[in-house]
Amino acid sequence: MKRFLIAVLAVASCTAAVAAETLRPAFLLTGAASRDSQDLSGQWTYSKDLYRTGLTDINGWVAKSRMQRHRDLDVAAEEARASTDFYEFDMDRGPRIAIPGAWNAATPSLRYYDGLIWFQRKFNARPLKGERAFLRFEAVNYKAHVYLNGKEIGRHEGGFTPFVLEVTDALRGGENRLTVGVDSTHDAQSIPTFITDWDLYGGITRPVKLIRTPATFIDDATLALQADGRIAGEVRLQGARAAGQEVTVAIGALATASAKTDANGRAVFDLPAPAALRRWSPDSPTLYDVRFTAAGDTVRERMGFRTIAVKGNQILLNGKPLFLRGISLHEEEFGPNPARNMTEQASRALLTEIKHGLHANYVRLSHYPHAETTVRLADEMGLLVWSEIPVYWTVDWGNPAVLRKALAMQAETIYRDRNRAAVVMWSVGNETPVSPARTAFHAAMADNVRALDPTRLVSAALLVERHSENGEDVTAIKDPLVDKLDVLAVNTYAGWYGNDTLDALPSLKWRVPADRPLILSEFGADALAGYRNDGMKKFTEEYQAEYYRKTLAMAERIPTLRGMSPWILKDFQSPRREHPVFQNGWNRKGLLSETGARKQAFGVLADYYRGKAGSAP
Repeated sequence: MKRFLIAVLAVASCTAAVAAETLRPAFLLTGAASRDSQDLSGQWTYSKDLYRTGLTDINGWVAKSRMQRHRDLDVAAEEARASTDFYEFDMDRGPRIAIPGAWNAATPSLRYYDGLIWFQRKFNARPLKGERAFLRFEAVNYKAHVYLNGKEIGRHEGGFTPFVLEVTDALRGGENRLTVGVDSTHDAQSIPTFITDWDLYGGITRPVKLIRTPATFIDDATLALQADGRIAGEVRLQGARAAGQEVTVAIGALATASAKTDANGRAVFDLPAPAALRRWSPDSPTLYDVRFTAAGDTVRERMGFRTIAVKGNQILLNGKPLFLRGISLHEEEFGPNPARNMTEQASRALLTEIKHGLHANYVRLSHYPHAETTVRLADEMGLLVWSEIPVYWTVDWGNPAVLRKALAMQAETIYRDRNRAAVVMWSVGNETPVSPARTAFHAAMADNVRALDPTRLVSAALLVERHSENGEDVTAIKDPLVDKLDVLAVNTYAGWYGNDTLDALPSLKWRVPADRPLILSEFGADALAGYRNDGMKKFTEEYQAEYYRKTLAMAERIPTLRGMSPWILKDFQSPRREHPVFQNGWNRKGLLSETGARKQAFGVLADYYRGKAGSAP
């Protein structure tokens, strides 16, 4: 108990310290999609560095390793290098790999490689003329070490959130050499840790862009419809002339407003919602062209406006009760060898199965922030989104540095996606065993969400407890974290794990708080696509389909149930799942196979959601 108390006090102390300072990254470049940019996707060269020689210097034995000396060459020095110079690493003649994409899918020898790999890309850039230049990485898993023309320009930790590095002083007119060390290693202090139930793909998994801005530019811009019917937001400028600037925002042709930046370059907006404003919803996902202008710079966004709230045990979208007809989704494209390269085509294929195949209005993007492409498509197609960061199963709960890491990752996610109307819920964790230190950690995350974005709901996927009550077997939520949540969510696998028969599922008793909406964030059963006509055995399509029928019958008897996101849309890779007949490195709980073949349970859930959609108020 003393150890728990010390851990809780340490986390509480860290929370207060973090609350006293900003978690805002140095640069955000909101609206980067509309900016003058150069896409650095394509063929890069790479070199494995299992002994981490590019990062280590052993007791001064060598001033720099030969990898470091090669990495730190700028283009001019490379051209002058004597032909007799020797390096164990030669990135110019290294093997090639497609970026973005995980190295695990590039070649069989890298399938389970876990460690450091160096990537290089040469590119030409036009000279800067009073402008500033930035590199924006949408995601690098897990740690990134970035060098441009031999100069280290920055580092980042976290495999699913964007980061921006200024390269104004390092960029050259003409040829440039970009070198990125990517370390996929996870440990007890990383988020997630090395213990997961999905594939921890390594590499530069999302696009990299060189972005140019004016000397003073719009770094961040956001608007949101408030509960009182007004539209509020802010714009932040960066640069020597950021203070005292006139900032203008235009919402299509419906409304314009102006404000002046303060001494810190921040301008605040608060205007009545136009009478003609059409509120975003899954049935009518209206997006407006929103334009922010200041100091000669312009940022454009496609934005929807809606409200989301909880009233008693109801979830209200634009003031109307809502049932979330959803599914959980991992970030893998269709195919037998996914590389986590979520192009628009790949994301649209997945979301189309959800929206039009399952008749769903909601997707749980688990267990980490998914690609911007996916979230923007959800905005466009009309799918509500649950977003979470990978505080999953267990982390070092009592470590203040780990908490700060989680809060920073959470902030990066919120800043990236707060202009997406589709995102309605921020989750603060998944299946974490209850302890005082764990609850304090999650409570700090919930407080962080409310400070950064009070317009959305807070939830977490909790574990349930089974116990006997008056001679009956009862499923209940006994988690002190519920006091921090707007929406309760639970993962339940009765009928797949444990001793429950399928026929027993509809009569299972639930005891849950009556004053809060509940979501079944996960339930599911494995099935190998095509395994049929072998009796009601586990891993058959028939068993999975019947499991869904019985679980849905159980769900109908939970009075506060306001949505569900069964586990999971498609089969996904997981080295934890190694049954030699049915799994072979794949979690088979998908309603679709990894190549997109529909299993029988897909039709069961689609029929259920079709009925729910028809009975919606």
